[in-house]
Amino acid sequence: MKQHLNLLSRAFLLIVVLIVLSLYASLTIFRHVQEKPRAQQMAQLVATVVNLTRAAVLSSAPEWRAALLEELAEAEGLQVQMAESSDVLEPLPDHPPELQMMATQVRAMLGADTRFATERNGIPALWVSFFIGGEEFWIAVPSERMQHPPSQQLLLWGGVVLLLALLGAYLIARQVVRPLQRLAFAAHQLGQGTVPQALPEDGAREIAAVSRAFNQMSSDLAANERERTLVLAGISHDLRTPLTRVRLAAEMSGDASLREGLIADVQQMDEVIQQFLDYARLDESETCVATNVSALVQEVVQRYANHAPQLDVQTGVHAVLRPQLVKRALVNLLDNAVKYGGGEIKVALKHDAGHVQLSVEDNGTGIPLAQRDYAKRPFIRLQEARSDSSGAGLGLAIVERVAKMHGGELRLTDSEMGGLLAMLVL
Repeated sequence: MKQHLNLLSRAFLLIVVLIVLSLYASLTIFRHVQEKPRAQQMAQLVATVVNLTRAAVLSSAPEWRAALLEELAEAEGLQVQMAESSDVLEPLPDHPPELQMMATQVRAMLGADTRFATERNGIPALWVSFFIGGEEFWIAVPSERMQHPPSQQLLLWGGVVLLLALLGAYLIARQVVRPLQRLAFAAHQLGQGTVPQALPEDGAREIAAVSRAFNQMSSDLAANERERTLVLAGISHDLRTPLTRVRLAAEMSGDASLREGLIADVQQMDEVIQQFLDYARLDESETCVATNVSALVQEVVQRYANHAPQLDVQTGVHAVLRPQLVKRALVNLLDNAVKYGGGEIKVALKHDAGHVQLSVEDNGTGIPLAQRDYAKRPFIRLQEARSDSSGAGLGLAIVERVAKMHGGELRLTDSEMGGLLAMLVL
């Protein structure tokens, strides 16, 4: 699967690349601007050194020339030597280009026969030739006089500036990304069925507008959900009274077969209404408390003793949860196993890696893989269940909501018993 960088990394890398390219372009422009003046400066320095040395040698008495040359070497670092035919020379390199520009300008000032070398007979320096009469001499100008590398202090401050620029790039990228991260987290919470906290409506105008629109959408969805729940609960509650009268009338009927049929129909409608009420009242009014989950599961399973469910309950499992909601979810799972299973039921409970895993499995026909997510939606009844009209399609929807209210999920997989395994992860 192709991995993508998150927005913070992308924005930070983009700004870093822009900073580095800008710095490189600035240095390149500065270097090109400084090439010609630097070459002129070096050429003037070389020409001045050569002319002064030549003048000093010519003006000194022959018996003092050796002492003069030694004094120049010791005091100024200038070596003046006779040129030999056996000299081994290293020519000037093409880079940096200002060296070639300097050589051209020096030849214009001292003569076209002036030669240059960066090394003579193994001695590195800037060697420049000149003539006194018919004799050729070499003068070695120390390299440090010609090259001015950046000082350590300049490098240090340049590094500090670069670090500050990178830090600023990170802060800018983070400032851009943080509102989007909050929006993504809030959208995830909303998708999980939880009403997120209102996003701060500050910052840039566009970000504030998006946050304001999301807050309004979240508020509208919550209001619609409350209104739908209220209507559903009201309708379901109002149906209870006429159903009770119908049941009383049925029980007073003299026709036994008619009486039994009416009572069964009323009981079936009463179960549907009870599911509506359970779904409508499934809110967060119940407080989370420390609960012995093992005892809770055994208490609920005891009601289904006539179906002989198998138990694999880990003892001593405690968790902070809403016990009545968890009981209701477990009852729905067991009811589904009784209705649609093949007669064998297994209930398991274990605590693993900070999660409580409560599962119910059977040996029925199960649910096809392609329909499992669809089956967890409200008011959904699969084709296999339509022959039994006693349900309203809210059983798994209630379990799914209970799971999400506890930060968990409902997983539907194949059972080793051949049917469906429904696992409630809290």
